[in-house]
Parts: sequence; C-alpha cells; structure tokens
Amino acid sequence: MTTVIVQDSSATQSDTTRVSGLNRRRGTMDRKFQTLLAAADIRIDGTRPWDLSVHDPRMVRRVLLHGSLGAGEAYMDGWWDCERLDELFTRLMDAQVDGCVGQLHERIATVLARLRNAQSRGRAFQVGEHHYDAGDDLYGGMLDPRMIYSCGYWRHTNDLATAQEHKLDLVCRKLRLQRGMRVLDIGCGWGGAAQFAAERYGVEVTGVTVSRNQALAARERCRGLPVEILLQDYRDLQGRFDRIYSLGMFEHVGPRNYRAYFTKVRELLAPDGLFLLHTIGANHSSKTTDPWIERYIFPNSIIPAMTQIATAVERQWVIEDWHGFGPDYDRTLMAWLARFDAHWPHIAPQYGERFKRMWRYYLQICAASFRARRNQLWQVLLSPRGVHGGLAEIR
Repeated sequence: MTTVIVQDSSATQSDTTRVSGLNRRRGTMDRKFQTLLAAADIRIDGTRPWDLSVHDPRMVRRVLLHGSLGAGEAYMDGWWDCERLDELFTRLMDAQVDGCVGQLHERIATVLARLRNAQSRGRAFQVGEHHYDAGDDLYGGMLDPRMIYSCGYWRHTNDLATAQEHKLDLVCRKLRLQRGMRVLDIGCGWGGAAQFAAERYGVEVTGVTVSRNQALAARERCRGLPVEILLQDYRDLQGRFDRIYSLGMFEHVGPRNYRAYFTKVRELLAPDGLFLLHTIGANHSSKTTDPWIERYIFPNSIIPAMTQIATAVERQWVIEDWHGFGPDYDRTLMAWLARFDAHWPHIAPQYGERFKRMWRYYLQICAASFRARRNQLWQVLLSPRGVHGGLAEIR
C-alpha cells in the first residue's frame, strides 16, 4: 500500500513568513548596532585594540534590548571580546551612544527607586556580604599593601602604594589632625586609613564597617594601635569626635538618606570639628545606578551628584573646600587591573573564568567612566559653623 503525505502549504508558508520576519528584524538590529558602533569609531572584528569580536550572534539583540546589563552578561558568558574594554567604553561614552540601548531596564529601576529605600537599615549589610566579603585573597593581590579600596592621589608618583599614601596624607592634612584627637572613619575598609592616621599623626581612631571580613582584618591590622573597629551601620554610631572622614562609603548611602547621613555626622562631630567626604561624583542627579553594576558588583549603590550633596548639607554645614581629581581614579583602576591580572594565576581555581571576565569588565568600564569624565572624584571638606577666616587650600 502506498502512503501519500499531504503537506499543509498554508503552514509551510506561515513558517516561511515567520522566519523571514525574524531575519528582517535581526538584520535591522544588526544595522542599528553597527551604526551605534560606527558613531564611536568601533568596528566588529576590526584589528584595533578597541574593536570588538562577536562570538555569538545573539549578543546584538541582548545588548540592544537589555543595554548595560545585556552587554555585561553577554561578555561574562563569552559571547564577545575586546582587547581593551576601557578604550571601547571610553569611545562609547564620548560618542554618547551608550544610552541609546536597553532603556526599559532603567525605567523599571527608576520606578522601583521611588517605591523603596534601597539603602535602608535592613539592607545596610548587603553590600558588605556581596562585595567586600568576596575574599582577601582577591583584594590582597589587587590592592596596595594597606588595602585601600578608593581612589589614589597620583601627584608626583607612578606607584599605586605611594599614590594611596599620598591620598591618606592629603586627607589627614586637610583635616588638620593633631596628636590625641579622636577621629571617626566611616566605612573603614580593611583598616589601612585608620592605621595610617594613628601611626603618622598620633590620633585615636574609631572605624566602622558593614563587612564582617573587613572588620576582622582591620582589627588584626591595627593591633597595638589606638584604633577601635566596629561592625555596625553608621546610623547606630554614638559618641563625639574631633574629626570625621569617610573614604568611598557615601556611594552606598542613597539619595533618600543623604540628609539623614549629614545630620548624623554633624551630631557626632565636635562643634569646632571638620568632616572630609571622599566620594565618587556624578554629573547629574539620579535615583538609580547602572543595572549591571547593581546586580554583580555594588548592590544598592548610587553615585551622588553635586546638587544632591549641596542640598543635603544646606543649613547644616559650611563647605570649606571642594577638590576634584577624577582622572586619578582612571589610573587607580588600571593599576588594580594590572595587579589583578598578575595575581590571577594564584586565585583562578577558587573563582573561575566567568568571575575573571566579570571582574576585568568591572574595572575597565569604571576606568572608562572616569576617562570619559562621566564620573568624578571629590573630596569635600565641611565644618558645622564655618571656620573664621577660612582654611588655606591644601593639595
């Protein structure tokens, strides 16, 4: 018996039409993607260090639809590569094409930011557990010997350790530290700054962190010095201090808490004291952060704008000095990258290739943000009532 197979021509035509439509949309996406890259003088499979190589064609759709999050995750998954990610993203930012993709995620994040306080007391320890507790084997190999995880001050040096000591000394000199003073370090990290201030300037330091790992390491580092390390949220601090500084912690405070933060610091500071805020700064106000950074690097972090800081200190503080040296963070991040790469063979088994790609991506896109002047680095010196006659500028 002969079997006759009757093909449904309408179904076949429908499948052909669907495939044709998908191909057209893919072609449209590819053209849009290449147009955006061309505006930044970037080529696919080009020979220059900032050109990119695409290993998976799904990468284009992922980037166009999901923006920064899609680009970062696609890179972590090995869908594309670039020899110099820092140069690639500097060019994208300079050409202002990075904001042309994935805007839906940013809109959702903005709505969520209006509905919740991402930097509440209940969430205070999340960044410590997620990022700063990653492992001292990682940070010990990447950072300088004092393990300072904030921007160095590269005046008159090409060495990371010296740049970090220059920054710490700059902070101490701006605060006019004198022997015997009581000093508070908000966000003390691994204790390197507290150690420096106690050893070099003879002050008593109280450091506070939300990272258990950092607290343990800081106590060991500062053993034998007049330094106390507390594991707690800054909002729970008590006491009175002659000087207060905060290095690279304000990015975790959040716009809803800026006013309360400065109110708390003023409560802790002596009436004739000084407070130095060292923070990354943004060129415009925002209630959200980069979605890839939020998910993989710094949860609940937001970079403050100048207007947000100024509004938060209004009627509470006098700004004595505002010092910007953002390009120094580019150099700091690239120095961390070089040290990370050199140290990687020693920690590779514990972390794996996907982590390596994530971490290198993080360091280089951040370096690009400072090189393109999207992000700044500020040291803001404040007094509760204003210093009569003002303070001489210290650089």
